[in-house]
Amino acid sequence: MKDFILALDQGTTSSRAIVFDKNGLPVASAQKEFTQFYPKPGWVEHDPDEIWSTQTGVALEAITKAGLESVNIAAIGITNQRETTVVWNRKTGKPVYNAIVWQDRRTADSCDKLKSEGQSPKILEKTGLIIDAYFSATKVRWILDNVKDARRLAEDGQLAFGTIDSWLIWNLTRGKLHITDVSNASRTMLFNIHTLKWDEELLRIFNIPAAMLPEVRSSSEIYGKTEGQFATSIPVAGIAGDQQAALFGQMCIEPGMVKNTYGTGCFMVMNIGNKPIESKSKLLTTIAWRIGNDTQYALEGSIFIAGAVVQWLRDGLGIIKNSGDVEKLAAKVKSSEGVYFVPAFAGLGAPHWNQHARGTLVGITRGSTSSHIARAALDSIAYQTLEVLLAMQKDSGIDIRELRVDGGATVNNQLMQFQSDLLQADVVRPKITETTALGAAYLAGLAVNYWSNINEIKQQWQMDRTFSPQIEENETRSLIKGWHRAVKAAKAWADDSE
Repeated sequence: MKDFILALDQGTTSSRAIVFDKNGLPVASAQKEFTQFYPKPGWVEHDPDEIWSTQTGVALEAITKAGLESVNIAAIGITNQRETTVVWNRKTGKPVYNAIVWQDRRTADSCDKLKSEGQSPKILEKTGLIIDAYFSATKVRWILDNVKDARRLAEDGQLAFGTIDSWLIWNLTRGKLHITDVSNASRTMLFNIHTLKWDEELLRIFNIPAAMLPEVRSSSEIYGKTEGQFATSIPVAGIAGDQQAALFGQMCIEPGMVKNTYGTGCFMVMNIGNKPIESKSKLLTTIAWRIGNDTQYALEGSIFIAGAVVQWLRDGLGIIKNSGDVEKLAAKVKSSEGVYFVPAFAGLGAPHWNQHARGTLVGITRGSTSSHIARAALDSIAYQTLEVLLAMQKDSGIDIRELRVDGGATVNNQLMQFQSDLLQADVVRPKITETTALGAAYLAGLAVNYWSNINEIKQQWQMDRTFSPQIEENETRSLIKGWHRAVKAAKAWADDSE
């Protein structure tokens, strides 16, 4: 009996694999961190071969931990860090350069140039995206312009470009498949979200040969089978970028339903149904998923630094030993007592989109301690989420009364309560917070009829806890006002025109 689904969850700092059963419950999981490279300030890279080796390693480990063999796995679903860009040689299968990570800012100046040339309205209309170094297009162009022979080889059709899902599937199928799905394609700044095709005009603007691009498929179908990594071949049957996978895993399948994932970054996504809405509040319009002939769209607000701020407290400042210690340290004080921390380590995402802003700590007095800084760091995650939620309400015209949450930081009750207080809305944590991997499992399971339809899956979503506002709205106003002043300071620091 093929009784289980394997989800590969390839994240920004680690590769994970989770085996799920028919009830959508995790049976076993394995996780491995991999190296982060920072060759210059603002540059972030990964080794694609290390991503591949850690991902296959944890896949095998999770199956073994579950006491299973590959023959017990009905299908594999893949979810991945998005926008991160890999270019490799089709003949050798070897990357021509490290993967350039979504957080990388090296192409910020070329993005500014595109804006000054007046390309913003056209790119926004076609892709739903704001011109930013975050997306894949300028990263691909940087590789072609800076790696010896890369452009010549690309024009000869010898190089392949892909986001991480494409790289994993290329390796899983030993180079037989060079594909991506609509959700990942919609994050490249090269894909037209209306026609569901790579856009020739955009390829011209970014000077990227069409021969490099993967074939775009739906998010739930049998693409092919694994070759050689497991004792028996397994169908690969689901793909979605991590935030879209989490939206699906949270069963936000009706327009107006919203989830927020608290990971390295924070990503709030709202299902807006089968027609794209162009944001007036600097949110992104993106493809949520495509199943059969049905394409669902979403509004998204991206916060670049969330959980990463806790890693910085651990690795950069050294005020905690383990990420889990942050809650205890922050709980030593009732509030941050006027200390605000804007963690703009990689610029500010939605709704500011200021790629030159930098991290700023304000309001420090002689009485400020490491506990106040820890508290301000956690609070910053909730403040950034508030800004995105308000922008989403404005764009959609929908009053958001409930936010479904998932990701690592949701175990922090203090943060979830503060989030509910700030939003003046219910924050709902599901029993299974691994919703990103779960979404990928659901998409793969649907394709192989492991689950018969979305309604069957919908019955499985279970609530763990609801956090409701405990303070009055007027009490939150002065806190929010302080945050806005702190953000202004982060932007002012970046503005060297004074």
